[in-house]
Amino acid sequence: MDIDEARDACDAVADAVLSGVVAEREFLDHVLLGVLTRGHVLIEDVPGTGKTLTARLFAAALGLSFSRVQFTPDLLPADVTGTFVFNERTREFEFTEGPIFANVVLADEINRAPPKTQSALLEAMEEGQVTADGETRALPDPFFVVATANPVEQEGTFPLPEAQVDRFVAKTGVGYPDPEGEVELLRRRAGRETRSPEVERVLDPESVRALRRVPERVRVEDDLLDYVVALAGATREDRRVRVGVSPRGTQRLFEAARARAVLAGRAFVTPDDVKRVARPVLAHRLVLTPDATVENVSKAAVVDDVLDAVPVPTV
Repeated sequence: MDIDEARDACDAVADAVLSGVVAEREFLDHVLLGVLTRGHVLIEDVPGTGKTLTARLFAAALGLSFSRVQFTPDLLPADVTGTFVFNERTREFEFTEGPIFANVVLADEINRAPPKTQSALLEAMEEGQVTADGETRALPDPFFVVATANPVEQEGTFPLPEAQVDRFVAKTGVGYPDPEGEVELLRRRAGRETRSPEVERVLDPESVRALRRVPERVRVEDDLLDYVVALAGATREDRRVRVGVSPRGTQRLFEAARARAVLAGRAFVTPDDVKRVARPVLAHRLVLTPDATVENVSKAAVVDDVLDAVPVPTV
């Protein structure tokens, strides 16, 4: 698959999803960043904005198997990864795969489960495998986690561990539709008998694997490598930030910029690609100081200030 074919495939997937959900194309591009970079995406927004529906429609459009895990305060790690069950017929314990064994896994309301259960996803998200009773099992390829979260101010939510947040290549939100979009939502609901829409399959697992190899062929000039590193370094020096972007975050910014170039149909990265993905890729990785938190400083504002302060290279 070449660059143009990859762009057309991404456009077709986005169009298919947009036929079932009312959302901004930029939001769908943020989800596509996770698909292209072999990463995972965190969608944080208030209930009822279409987070779960978006994940399900993406799986259908990509032609991938789909599994949903509803995170609750009493959910155990084994409920996610799987567990051994005694087989009365064979008189042996057999491993029963958990819902994590799917191409697209929806971790729904992930911050309603305690940190121990949230951490059960860490190995799966980073290594594409799970370990149970000392035995490691590979997850399906491709493997893609879409996690949804409610704002931490809501009742019954737990903050995500910093190590887990760092595993998400991007964090984004659906947002409320404008009045015209909400009217269109009602028209679509009136035009079908089922409550949830369905979309046609655009790709298949082999096509998705080919799609994920395309960003590896995108060219990034040395000046842009310096720019990416300078942006990450600036977050670590900001007085409002206690923990800046990690080296893993720097790599994810690099990968997301290449993916953004693919979405634009280009075989090279521009500074604009880096700037457009900086907020969804970097903001959630920051840990602010207590003073900044009290002053209601937003992480996105810190990233915006960093983008304004770091000189942009001429490529």
